Amino acid sequence: MLSSSFQSVCSFSDACVWVVPCKETIKKATNKRAAQSFSGRLLEHTYWNYVQNNDLPGYLGLWHRDFPGWPSVNAAPVHKDHITDWITAQTSRGLAFKIVEFKPAAIQVNDDVAVTCYWITYKWLDKDGNGAAHTLRITHTLLRDGKDWHIIGGMSMPEGANAQK
Repeated sequence: MLSSSFQSVCSFSDACVWVVPCKETIKKATNKRAAQSFSGRLLEHTYWNYVQNNDLPGYLGLWHRDFPGWPSVNAAPVHKDHITDWITAQTSRGLAFKIVEFKPAAIQVNDDVAVTCYWITYKWLDKDGNGAAHTLRITHTLLRDGKDWHIIGGMSMPEGANAQK
């Protein structure tokens, strides 16, 4: 559990808020892994809130300039210059993104590299609020650059009906 002294905030890429220790350092936290895990989850929640709010500049700010990744909707890997294509392909048709559930699976932080794994269930809603739910498995690799973290690699895949959890 995180210490109750975790209460102040600092900026992340001018857009995301991270909880940091006010009176203790991370090294003094009761559970260092829990502290690191909390920050990674907050970053991923911020990522999906940017998508839900159609905040493309904020979303782009999360990505490292040298990012390669393989979103489930693409036939081949993409780089940062095409990372919003999957969003604009839907919003240009009048659909709105809605988060249904975010479920963490694993996180590992080693110095300046972090790997997050999770499931996200979402819907693309039409003007009447209708849309089918879809669940993806996602992994992101993040690289710390000073006080900021950026997604430097990632991959997603649809969750199959018979997949083991």
